[in-house]
Amino acid sequence: MLACFTDDRSICASPAIGYLFLLLFSVVTTSSTACSNGNCQVLDACTAPTDCGQGLYCGNCPALGKTQPICIRGQATIPTSIINGLPFNKYTWLVTHNSFSIVDAPSLNGVQRLTFYNQEDSVTNQLMNGARGLMLDMYDFENDIWLCHSFRGQCFNFTAFQPAINTLKEVEAFLTSNPTEIVTIIIEDYVHTPKGLTNVFTLAGLDKYWFPLTKMPKKGEDWPTVTQMVQENHRLIVFTSDASKEAKEGIAYQWKYMLENEAGDPGVVRGSCPKRKESKPLNSKSASLFLENYFPTYPVETDACKEHSTPLAEMVNTCYKAAGNVMPNFLAVNFYMRSDGGGVFDAVDRMNGLTLCGCNTVTACQAGAPFGSCKNVAVPSGNPITNTAGSFTGSVTGSVQFAKSASTVNSPNHLVFFMFSFPLMAFWL
Repeated sequence: MLACFTDDRSICASPAIGYLFLLLFSVVTTSSTACSNGNCQVLDACTAPTDCGQGLYCGNCPALGKTQPICIRGQATIPTSIINGLPFNKYTWLVTHNSFSIVDAPSLNGVQRLTFYNQEDSVTNQLMNGARGLMLDMYDFENDIWLCHSFRGQCFNFTAFQPAINTLKEVEAFLTSNPTEIVTIIIEDYVHTPKGLTNVFTLAGLDKYWFPLTKMPKKGEDWPTVTQMVQENHRLIVFTSDASKEAKEGIAYQWKYMLENEAGDPGVVRGSCPKRKESKPLNSKSASLFLENYFPTYPVETDACKEHSTPLAEMVNTCYKAAGNVMPNFLAVNFYMRSDGGGVFDAVDRMNGLTLCGCNTVTACQAGAPFGSCKNVAVPSGNPITNTAGSFTGSVTGSVQFAKSASTVNSPNHLVFFMFSFPLMAFWL
């Protein structure tokens, strides 16, 4: 049976009804009321960033024909703040794909960058907004370790972003300032310098948070509890795509511990959730972590709000079923802030709710209550009037962190698609 996004299990008695519920969930028909000065909630119409309440920003989704600005979620619910003390692999965490590949990131080597972009704000902001997994592509470049969005295993001056230590220092600062949080880094690894990865993590001061390889479950067992991980200060989990690094540097080989569906376009085909070629079958019991990739091969900022709507909810169901009714532990996306309302944040809340307490959202969970005992949680309301006004704006109220200016977002990656639309682009994931 598909994962059910409601407490009324009869609604999801069949796949057809389950999908119907998802479609109905994404369309709210109640009328909106006027609001302002930080009082507007999800889906309420807004005219300025300051209209929206805590954890929201004012934006729109022209790709779905929704051009009127509304309040959109911009911050995740940290599931351990509601249900704590369970094994790490019982939770679902938001992951940013190519976290470093940021629109408008300045060139540090004086060369115009020609590549795709996957995110819109800094890694620090991603973490502050609730992302707990970072996908980083690391290369040897300029006698250092750099983050590059490149191809064929080589970093070029036009695909380079910055030295990896810069981003790793952001992670170190976050972990130091947030002593109960756990971060996972998944490295697409093209570093051949001996001890290159070990050295850069040590220089960034992250070795003190390192989750030891010896404590990682080898046969699909549960991980230590999040409480244990925090108490022992093992709050940074690092995986590499290079199998040799496990023996050489003690860095976990990703596909020994993690299952993963196919990245790029194969991972967003409706009704299909194929495994990545390096991964064991998704229903394997020999690995206790499951990462769901949900992003197209060619990222387009303005399309992300459409992708992070009903299609995302449907794909969560599909991958849940493909994994033998196991919920993904990581959900990796592009442009994580963009949606037509709740987006990836609602999806992760629902995934955690079903797993942690049997409720339709983690915010309905009650610590210490029997499984399935759920609080009544208000459903977001609002029916914005469609017009041609509005833009994608960052909130200056509440605690949402967003680096883009309050103006229509440009999409420089469109140009790159036409300039580089030949087979080598298959490597740009």
